[in-house]
Formats: sequence, structure tokens, C-alpha cells
Amino acid sequence: MNALDTLKSMTVVVADTGDFNAMKAFAPRDATTNPTLILKAVQMPEYRRLLDEAATAGSGKALDEVVDDLLVRFGQQILSIIPGRVSTEVDARHSFDTEATIAKARKLIALYEARGIGRERVLIKIAATWEGIRAAEKLERDGIHCNLTLLFSFAQAVACADAGVTLISPFVGRIYDWYKKRDGKDFQGAEDPGVQSVSRIYQYFKKFGYPTEVMGASFRNIGQIIHLAGCDLLTISPDLLKQLQEREGDFSAALDAQAARQMSIERVRFDEKAFRFALNEDAMGTEKLAEGIRAFVSDALKLDQLVKAALPA
Repeated sequence: MNALDTLKSMTVVVADTGDFNAMKAFAPRDATTNPTLILKAVQMPEYRRLLDEAATAGSGKALDEVVDDLLVRFGQQILSIIPGRVSTEVDARHSFDTEATIAKARKLIALYEARGIGRERVLIKIAATWEGIRAAEKLERDGIHCNLTLLFSFAQAVACADAGVTLISPFVGRIYDWYKKRDGKDFQGAEDPGVQSVSRIYQYFKKFGYPTEVMGASFRNIGQIIHLAGCDLLTISPDLLKQLQEREGDFSAALDAQAARQMSIERVRFDEKAFRFALNEDAMGTEKLAEGIRAFVSDALKLDQLVKAALPA
């Protein structure tokens, strides 16, 4: 058995890509997208037709409506390949606007439902700011399931769980990047700060019975993945999926829900003031959240320009 098959036996594997061919090759259950991945995909010749179709259908419509339609077209194609759920991201420019996030999420779900896709197959991705978490709390009450992303700190994770969010995506690789740059050290295995962060979140959630799913994301190497085997889900890029497929699967689960329930862990709560203070005290979390939002906004603007250029004159 190869490492990918071994991993699938203990963790739900999710494809972190907008490339349909990669999804077919590695047979994940779910798939995640973001502005960066969609931007990359629409510039590939084999996916240009989705952009052209959205542009043609969007003649005379506002640019943001055409972009939303393009995102949902990608999601629909992905759902024709995978058996599970697709994550579609709310524009990062709404990261600090609760009501705008809610409105955009509802619009995306309406577009999916108009195409005959039930909301149970869609996760709305939202940046894990205080405003984003509050938006997700309201959306979950309306039966719209959310994936809170750009999550780097324990405070973000706990606030998401207390808000009843369906799933969180703590970023392993970007945490690793920050500590590697600061300390000049190439962390390996269980000493990796990104691995430690996700392990702590997973154990806390299982200890206190939160139904919120933990999906490790943003991996730099397969060692990080293997040391999080047993996590609820892991979203993995095609390059790393290929490496796992080519490696022997001689490892066991690193995370175990039953073991976590036996741990001595203190319960914590974060209201808005405590949340903002805790995040401020976490230099890595603060910097990576801000950096991630800026990067997604930059790619959203580039995607806007691509769509605008494709619209009929």
C-alpha cells in the first residue's frame, strides 16, 4: 500500500487545486479552491472555456456577478468529479465586513442551488477574522456550511468552534515558513510549529466534543502530512499527493480522538476583546493573517481583470 492509500485509511484527503485532471488522478473526497488557485486554473488552456462561458453569460452584468458565476462554474465542474464537497471562497475584500460576507455567501449558495447543487455539497470559505467568524455563525444557523480559512492561531480556532463552524483550515506550511525565517531552522516532524499548532487544535476540539472538523492545509513537505495523519481532513496539493502516491505507506495515525479525550486540557473562551488581544499577542498569527488577506485580495483583483478582458465588447 502506498502512503496516499494509507493516509486515506485514517484521514479524509482533499485536493488543494483547481485542476480537474489532478482530481481525477488522485481521487480525493473533497476539493478546496481559493482566488490564487482559480486564477492559475483559468490561465490554463484546458479551462479557458469556463472563463469564456462565464463572460458570454455575463454580458451586461456587473463584474462581480460574472466572477461569482465563474467561481460556481468551477465548483460545479469539481463536484462532477469528486463525491464530496467543494469549498468556494468569499472575496477577501470582505474580510472585515460581516454583512458583506453574509450577502456574498448567500449569493454563491443561490447560484449553486440554481444549478441543481444542494448546499450540503458546498463549503463557503471565509477568512477567520472576528468579522468573518461572526458571519459564519449566522450562515451556519441558516444551513450554509462554512470553511474558515487563513487560520494561524489557537484563538481563531476556538472562536470558530464556539461559533458552530462546520470546518476550519489551519495553515501548517505558512506557520512553518514564519518560524523557519525567524529562527533559521528547518523544523522536521513533530517539532514543526505548524504540525504542533494543528495537533493542539485537533486535541482541544476532540477533548471538548466540538463537531467542527479540522482540516490541515498549506503543506510544504510530506513529513508534515504524515505527522498529522489521523486529522479529520488534510487538503493537499497535487505535487505532494503525487509524492505520497510514490512512497511506501509505512506509518500509523499521529492524531487520535480517543487519546485526545483523555488529555488534561484547560477550556478557554474568547469574546471579541480577548480574541483581538490573543491574536495581537501572536506575532506569527497576526502577520500571516494580514499577509494572507493581502495576497488573496491581490489575486482577486487579477482575476477581476482577466474576467473583464474576456467580457464581450
